[in-house]
Amino acid sequence: SKASSMAALHTNLVAFVSTLSLLLSCALGARVVCEQLPTKLCAFAVSSASRRCVLENTQRAGRPTEYECRTSEVAVEDARLAGRVETDGCVRACGVDRATAGISSDSLLDARVAGALCSPACFQGCPNIVDLYSNLAAAEGVVFSELCETHRSNPRRAMAQLQSYGEANGVPPTGHLDVAPAPSPAMYH
Repeated sequence: SKASSMAALHTNLVAFVSTLSLLLSCALGARVVCEQLPTKLCAFAVSSASRRCVLENTQRAGRPTEYECRTSEVAVEDARLAGRVETDGCVRACGVDRATAGISSDSLLDARVAGALCSPACFQGCPNIVDLYSNLAAAEGVVFSELCETHRSNPRRAMAQLQSYGEANGVPPTGHLDVAPAPSPAMYH
């Protein structure tokens, strides 16, 4: 019948799309090279060599800003994150922006972003982004999980705490991880 033929077509289409999606995920997860990623997937990605990918901008006189994806010196210690291109769901849940150039703790000072980063959806479901911001907070002298606990009860106190810890430890209020490109990106190909 026509209904069963439509149902079979729908089932086959769903199976095909699921298989294609799985293959794409496996392909990306198996060998992620920052320099080969499209700029729209660069921020929050981790290369197969466990280095964070960083979106860099280049400005030349009279030309629009150009963006490139590069391998940074920032190593990711959690081997489970190697070869990870962050999902759109986690980017949304954590309130971060894929158009972010460089890696900086500046966004931790934004109460709205910090609230999203500390939300259960992000904190419990997006280990890659949590790992990045945990390291950024640590560079400020703050334990990210403690910052989130404070943020849930008193967001203003959490922001003041972040600034005061950084200043007390001699860290500028907005610390940056070293994001210089790796010496030889070719070695990651």
